[in-house]
Amino acid sequence: MRLRFDAGLPHQLAAIESVCDLFRGQEACRGEFTVTRSSGAQQDLVGSELGIGNRLQLLDTDLLKNLREVQLRNSLKPTEALDRDKLNFTVEMETGTGKTYVYLRTMFELNRRYGFTKFIVVVPSIAIKEGVDTTVRLTREHFAALYANAPFESFVYDSAKLGQVRNFATSPHVQLMIVTVGAINKKEVNNIYTPREAVGGEKPIDLIRETRPIVFIDEPQSVLGGLEEGAGGRAIREMRPLCTLGYSATPKIPFDLVYRLDAVDAYEKKLVKQIEVASATVAGATNTPYVKFIGLKWKKKAPLAQIEVSVDGKSGVANTVITVEAANTDLRERTGRAIYEGWRVENFEQVGDEQRLWLSNHPEPLKPGDSIGGVDHAQLDRLMLRETIKHHLDRELRLRPQGIKVLSLFFIDKVSDYRVYDAEGHAQKGPLATIFEEEYARAAKQAKYLTLFKEVDLTHAPPAVHDGYFAIDKEKRSVDLGEGEKNKADRDNAGRAYDLILRNKEKLLDLATPLKFIFSHSALREGWDNPNVFQICALREIQSQLRRRQTIGRGLRLAVNQHGERLQGFDVNTLTVVANESYEDFAANLQKELEEETGIRFGFVEEHAFANVPAGDAKTALGFDRSKELVGWLREQKLVEKNGKVTDELRRKLKDKAFKLPAAFAADESAITNRLLRLAGKLDVKDAKKPQDIELKRAVLDSEEFKALWARIKGKTTYRVAFDAAKLREECTRAVRQLNDVEVLRLTVDTALVHLTEGGVEAEHKSTAAPTQVTEAEVELPDLLTELESRTRLTRESLVRVLVESGRLEQFARNPQQFITEAARAINKAKQLAIVDGIKYVRELDAWAQELFDTDELTGYLQNTLAVGKSVHSHVRFDSTIEEDFARKLDANVDVKVFAKLPSWFVIKTPLGNYNPDWAVVVNRDGRERLYFVVETKGTDLLDELRRSEAAKVQCGKAHFDALSEGGEKVDYVVADSYEKFASRIATSDE
Repeated sequence: MRLRFDAGLPHQLAAIESVCDLFRGQEACRGEFTVTRSSGAQQDLVGSELGIGNRLQLLDTDLLKNLREVQLRNSLKPTEALDRDKLNFTVEMETGTGKTYVYLRTMFELNRRYGFTKFIVVVPSIAIKEGVDTTVRLTREHFAALYANAPFESFVYDSAKLGQVRNFATSPHVQLMIVTVGAINKKEVNNIYTPREAVGGEKPIDLIRETRPIVFIDEPQSVLGGLEEGAGGRAIREMRPLCTLGYSATPKIPFDLVYRLDAVDAYEKKLVKQIEVASATVAGATNTPYVKFIGLKWKKKAPLAQIEVSVDGKSGVANTVITVEAANTDLRERTGRAIYEGWRVENFEQVGDEQRLWLSNHPEPLKPGDSIGGVDHAQLDRLMLRETIKHHLDRELRLRPQGIKVLSLFFIDKVSDYRVYDAEGHAQKGPLATIFEEEYARAAKQAKYLTLFKEVDLTHAPPAVHDGYFAIDKEKRSVDLGEGEKNKADRDNAGRAYDLILRNKEKLLDLATPLKFIFSHSALREGWDNPNVFQICALREIQSQLRRRQTIGRGLRLAVNQHGERLQGFDVNTLTVVANESYEDFAANLQKELEEETGIRFGFVEEHAFANVPAGDAKTALGFDRSKELVGWLREQKLVEKNGKVTDELRRKLKDKAFKLPAAFAADESAITNRLLRLAGKLDVKDAKKPQDIELKRAVLDSEEFKALWARIKGKTTYRVAFDAAKLREECTRAVRQLNDVEVLRLTVDTALVHLTEGGVEAEHKSTAAPTQVTEAEVELPDLLTELESRTRLTRESLVRVLVESGRLEQFARNPQQFITEAARAINKAKQLAIVDGIKYVRELDAWAQELFDTDELTGYLQNTLAVGKSVHSHVRFDSTIEEDFARKLDANVDVKVFAKLPSWFVIKTPLGNYNPDWAVVVNRDGRERLYFVVETKGTDLLDELRRSEAAKVQCGKAHFDALSEGGEKVDYVVADSYEKFASRIATSDE
């Protein structure tokens, strides 16, 4: 098969035009210079020749005018000033949208329009260098057809073949040199900076300078290391480029941005695959000491370590991220768990880019993302491999009949997990390779796939369908490769691997090639991808934000069929990422890194946001000045904040179609509103609640009626209990006996679609697979009695009787920590309920001060507030339809003189925790007497139908108000499930 290229894709043409229009007004011309030999060169080596270079004739004002026009056309912030000696431009294109094709075609277009002939592509790694060279080879015929066979030569810079540099300088034809930054960024070692006989005794860099090349920087954030003045930046300036053009999805230094096709644009235009996340998560794996090193953060130049451990907190044991500030931190003390006895964080440090943390009970240092304990890793790997194979084969069932080859990609921690070598150097299967073959063979036996045997390729034996793509050393062994290819050995190892990976892209896409499952460690960073990768399984942590996007980026390109044609639509183009994190976390982390790495500001309106919006006549754009004016109006109306962030008020108006523009923009309202709809994002139910200030009504608060009511209910009480020890033990036994079965650990896979909008990244849950049982490694049973004694304060003797008589003790071994947590919770609840029966409240001298209402600032939301007239507040907050109806009818009843929704600080102490009653009400009965009530509105007025804990709190509330009424003025305590039930109580109330 041969890949085909579409010359008419609008987003690619827009990017090409944006760069070419920077030079509008430039005449087609070229610069000439003499290439001489130095005085020390051999006379018969080479004579003087005429060199050909680029020449820029435009004035600075013309360049700036062109730049600003391009930027406003593309809805980008316009540049204020240009430095002619540093013409650095950026084209931002999402991974998978064809940026290599774009800058190669831009080269031909710049030559056709303006006569520029000398171009250099600087790349950060061997991978991208090989990828660019491969794309040049694959597109040669395509560009020849588009540009009338214009003479064109390209070469990959090789310090051993410097004669190519002289030809680059002297050739009148379009010349493209492809070079890694590592070959030019060290003056002391790179041959390009020293006189060489191969170029007539000249320094190769001097010849390059004279050509004034246009330099394309592929992935500038990696080439420049995030620093314009770094080694990469200095090396590029040594070339004295006419200008630089950086192409990336994540440019950390945007320079002067001329075109942007970000992740949101690419997704909305369906130029890349849709992302689907299969989240494989295990909850409750807390029976073993678990430590995960998150990474270091810095506080006042001192490192702090962030680790995830299993902490015993108020809600039970859960994995929690904590910060460790000093060496020799005791983890038992920090977690409150005996299983961490002897575990300490001994030290942590950062050396260069590498972070490490040492634990007392682990021989090797942990790197960010490393973890020990928890679920057995081999078991988790197996289940994730199984899930990926399932997605792969399901997709093959659907796509293979359409002539589409399906590929899956696995990222692993280290090469030895997949491939090992015996004493003679022969390659052997590592544990992951063995597990894969077992799981693939297992899947092949399923009837689901056997029935469609002809459509799904299961004819090849498992070893033929998978392979590892790794760096290769001189002995032809697969090796781990350090980040960044920092030395020659790394670059040589990478080069040997990429010969295999990148130059066989079309063969890999061929259905006749059995290979379709690829394992990789570090080889598949930026620069390698394949359009038909449909599954990516991260068997190692996605550690950094940049790596997360790069990882996903390996499979974002639109798929191709056996004719090499790109296929459109999400029905075919969906990338499934199998990851060991929740889909909510995946979406949140993806949004975070998009914001940090690309500069996308989700839910923000920039001053230039409407510059390219079509004006009323649809023939012109709104322009920067009017866009700025419009954003100013939005700020004045408090529809966007001062920093441009969209407010919930604007989202609500847009949703309700209530957004109106001032008269000056009325003709453009439709286009502006559509633009705002994209910027604002989804109106979340929670965020849609409009904050409503609730005012204190002084007249009601100071009224005689409310003061009389408050005098009756303001008192505080304390309680005393008396209980039967035997009955208490019986209740605890019954509670443990009624526990649900303790669950064994299970892995659950939730699948969700990830949607990218200008308002944010959203995850839409699709399905949940049946859970799979997993186990924790090396579980050591804790001391059950000691743990329960600490949590319940029962004696060991009582606990033994409770556990034995409950008949549930065998559950302990299934999941020790869950059993301890659930049993302790059940025993404590039984204790609390048992002692309520013998509770006695006694009035204290202390009381709630009415002045607290003055300091109690309330805020509600439109969805849960009701405007009322007889309450001490302007609005009543309600939590249910029962409360809403109750408040409305209280306010309408002519006999109700005043009422209040009791504030959250008005609490009654109970053995089950603090209790906050609902309402306090004053009623005039028959106009002759006042009645005072405290009302609890529940779904039922029958205590037997309430949960035992709720019924117990209500029982305590009644005892509390009974105590306040003893020897004083009476207040009735009422439980009602409706206003009508309360009204009937009013009619029968008796002093």
